[in-house]
Amino acid sequence: MIELGDNGRLWLLSGRTSSYALHLTDREELLHLHWGPRISAADAAALAREPLPPPWPFESRLDGVEEYPVEGGPRFVRPALSVRTGQARGTEWRFAGSDVDGDELRLTFTDPANGLALTLHYRMRDDFDVVERWVTAALQGADGALELLRADAAVWTLPERDGWRLSQLHGRWAAESRLVRSELAPGEKVLGSRRGHTGHHHLPWVALDADGAATEESGEVYGCALGWSGSWRIAVHALPDGRVQINGGAGHDDAGLVMLAPGQAYTSPVFAGLWSGGGFGGASREWHAWQLARVIPRAGEPRPVLFNSWEATGFDISEDQQRALAHRAADMGVELFVVDDGWFGARTHDAAGLGDWSPNPARFPGGLKPLADEVHALGMQFGIWVEPEMVNPDSDLYRAHPDWVQHQLGRSRTEFRNQLVLNLARRDVRAYLWEQLDGLLASAPVDYVKWDFNRCFTEAGWPDEPYPQKLWVEHVEAFYALLDQLRAAHPRVAFESCSGGGGRVDLGVLSRTDQVWTSDNTDPLDRLAIQHGFSQLHPARVMAAWVTDSPNEQLNGRVSSLRFRFVSAMAGVLGVGGDLNRWSAAELAEAREWVALYKEIRPVVQLGTQYRLRAPEGGLSAVQYTRGDDTVVLAWLQAQRHGELLPAVRLRGLDATAAYECLDTGAVHRGAVLLHRGLATGLRGDLDAAVFRLRRAH
Repeated sequence: MIELGDNGRLWLLSGRTSSYALHLTDREELLHLHWGPRISAADAAALAREPLPPPWPFESRLDGVEEYPVEGGPRFVRPALSVRTGQARGTEWRFAGSDVDGDELRLTFTDPANGLALTLHYRMRDDFDVVERWVTAALQGADGALELLRADAAVWTLPERDGWRLSQLHGRWAAESRLVRSELAPGEKVLGSRRGHTGHHHLPWVALDADGAATEESGEVYGCALGWSGSWRIAVHALPDGRVQINGGAGHDDAGLVMLAPGQAYTSPVFAGLWSGGGFGGASREWHAWQLARVIPRAGEPRPVLFNSWEATGFDISEDQQRALAHRAADMGVELFVVDDGWFGARTHDAAGLGDWSPNPARFPGGLKPLADEVHALGMQFGIWVEPEMVNPDSDLYRAHPDWVQHQLGRSRTEFRNQLVLNLARRDVRAYLWEQLDGLLASAPVDYVKWDFNRCFTEAGWPDEPYPQKLWVEHVEAFYALLDQLRAAHPRVAFESCSGGGGRVDLGVLSRTDQVWTSDNTDPLDRLAIQHGFSQLHPARVMAAWVTDSPNEQLNGRVSSLRFRFVSAMAGVLGVGGDLNRWSAAELAEAREWVALYKEIRPVVQLGTQYRLRAPEGGLSAVQYTRGDDTVVLAWLQAQRHGELLPAVRLRGLDATAAYECLDTGAVHRGAVLLHRGLATGLRGDLDAAVFRLRRAH
């Protein structure tokens, strides 16, 4: 809901439990008024009448209270907007008007000196507390060009508090999404990626709670998440007077985003913000619900159980071998069979073939269709792996078009993983990829595509392009456009985003894909911490998780039970990635039972409301999912000392007056459900993980 006041110079956006307010003064200064618990229009008007406090010497009266600070004028904070022409840089803007279109508010400002028009966009839906913000910068002048050095999607202003605690998700390859919380010190904390993709090292999300007082289920939490799959930056600035502002947008520095010619425009990604009064768990559940309703395609359709052949075969694949694996997977109850790397071109190892997207005739003489047809006949869907943005120098594509990769004249072309990055900003590259991928999906009944991205940008140049810097933005926009085009042409095909694991996970890619590959680390114990961090922002419905072999030969050699591996992976979208040819008859039989159980609880896990009951920091961890009358609890015993009593686990979000039957133990619980006895009997000795199902009794 959007309410106007003060002769069209005050705006109040309200969601389910919160409000966001801003005000344009008589001096045409756009000031932030409120972000937090829901307020009335009268409350917002009263805030607008309060005068700004006088500034301290050497400080600006606008710093910390301005809605969208720009470079230029009496400001010293980090600018959200920085522009440059041949004569000058910076902005001196004038208010040009406002417009409300449904649930979207648009405020437009112009700079007569350089012809720039800047529109601030806001959207807050009645049924959610997420505020979506982005900007559009357009050059309206008739002469000259304007370089957009920086155009952040939003600046978020937090209320004055004595202090703040910062939560972030950090990591590296195979250790993504690790949650860390620390006191926010004076100055700036800058997170981001300079690599051309979202990156393994930080997810583009931060959360802050005042004085570190919030818990999992209580206290105020402010969160921000950026929807961009390229290089990005979020800066959290604790100002000298105690205020906090958070800038975020595309680009890793101020080296330049785009060069605007007259009539051209740039639209930033969305930088979404959320206030929650229900602690970190309440904030997560709001993020999850909003993404399921407004971001993720076909989010109401649960994702199938998949088998991926990579760990069983590596590059040594053949059609007959894949058929044999497909029969084993189908017998286990798998619903989606995926052929990974090695099916195309001369791809018998990782140094050749990448870029040549046609089936290897020696391995698949009839193409992919005969295998796909047999997989379908077994009752499963069929999927393939691709990495369209990359190329091996040893490929037909590179030999024909060496100029199609990102490179600098006179510089070496660094190879990572024996590959280079195609310049998707080039129209001929985009046209080639569209032709190849569209033809591939038309040649066989493919239901699923795992889209990988296994190399960061280096030597990100574009010879003969007057403004080569633009490739950092245009590569990502071309990736988005290609996905959009493929989804429109092949609407039944699902897409998974992968980047060597969790290197491209963000709201931008999630608006175009059905799930994401969380991490290359499939060790079930390591995954508990990765999945705990992932759940701070994203729902289980998009979190792919595999059961692989034990010992874990891909990573750490750890031995774990099949039970622990399955229950760990059942916290998201269940997949199997082990070598089924090496599994014993007993293991295959047990796996069949786990897959059947997962299918029963899948609607609750993937589409339900999630509660993190105990973090994976000690001996016992547990997570709860509730949907309607059904509740599922997954629990893991990581370590236990002899004689140690396991703690009781109190479930959340249930009706305190109702009775709940535990379908696994037969016990009936009333009110505040405690899974103490069930845990004590279900988790000990070799029973290191358990699934509990509860149903409300009527």
